[in-house]
Amino acid sequence: MSAKVKIAIVGTGGISHAHMRPYASFDDVEIVGAADIVPGKARKFLDTYGLEKAPAFENVYDLIKNVEMDGASVCTYNTTHAECAIALLEAGIHVLCEKPMSFTLAEAAAMLRASRKAKKMLTIGFQPRYSYMRQKVDKMIQDGAIGKVYYIQSGGGRRRGIPGGTFVVKDWAGFGCLGDIGCYSIDECLHAVRYPKPLTVSAMATNYFGKNPKYFEGAATFDVDDFSVALVRLEGDTTFVFKQSWAMHADTLGDTLWLGTEGGIKIRNGFDELQRPSHVMYFTDVNGMQVDSQVLPSRPFDAYSFPEEADPFHQKIRAFVDAVISNGPEPIPASEIIYNQAICDGIYRSAKLGREVEIVMPEI
Repeated sequence: MSAKVKIAIVGTGGISHAHMRPYASFDDVEIVGAADIVPGKARKFLDTYGLEKAPAFENVYDLIKNVEMDGASVCTYNTTHAECAIALLEAGIHVLCEKPMSFTLAEAAAMLRASRKAKKMLTIGFQPRYSYMRQKVDKMIQDGAIGKVYYIQSGGGRRRGIPGGTFVVKDWAGFGCLGDIGCYSIDECLHAVRYPKPLTVSAMATNYFGKNPKYFEGAATFDVDDFSVALVRLEGDTTFVFKQSWAMHADTLGDTLWLGTEGGIKIRNGFDELQRPSHVMYFTDVNGMQVDSQVLPSRPFDAYSFPEEADPFHQKIRAFVDAVISNGPEPIPASEIIYNQAICDGIYRSAKLGREVEIVMPEI
């Protein structure tokens, strides 16, 4: 590897800028090219960052053929994640793929097979994992603070928050709110319990708001979900209740919750009456007494300033670069996120069929 890590960007839409800004700030990274299927878009993207000498292409295959690179960010729309990631991996290039991992479980399995065959990294872009309080909750649960976890529920959701562009067209996005923000909720809930294998899913999805011009100006072409719920049975006698929304007549779908045999953890979603943001609660028994406590940050005390939390997106990009330098391991391994994709796939299939479906994990 050269003195600088050579990185390319595949797909130069909105999310690509969130990748480029950290890359551009790193002294040990060189952006060596970009590709986008829209003529001229990759060229404009590179020029915006003063990279006039970096070549631009209209597909990932020409990029691979003409540019030497160590790694690449795949920032294309969801239904092309698999095609682009597999092409890069087969060419011996490490890949950071934006979430969701893909559209179908079969695609995710093909991506993982390509990664293993090429012995190149495939890491998936779930930057909320770098949140300080998220890591604190994960550690509490994984260290056994609440015992065996038997019930998990996701919360949150948007009262109004339907995006536009490729997000709301099935051929491009595959999923709607499920693939946009739902996969984040699944990762938050299940990474904390080390991703048990999903067994069955019973789900429902609707698009009452996206299809209504009263609530969304692009209603005529909206053809994905804007709301979904699911009951997921997990290996180890654990139940996961999933809820997500781009639009609804409520402030929140509830709190994120883990119930265990020795305690419970709740992330309160939304704001309280004093407009204080979400916070984490821990419930347990001590000496026969029921104890409720708020989980607070435990950073080193500074009387004059409070340390600012590093930007999770910046940390995600930095972790990928460091992993390329060290040749792994993947910061957020695809071998883990394939379970996230299996649940998304199961929710999609169950909602379409109107019944419970079984999740069969493919051989990798």
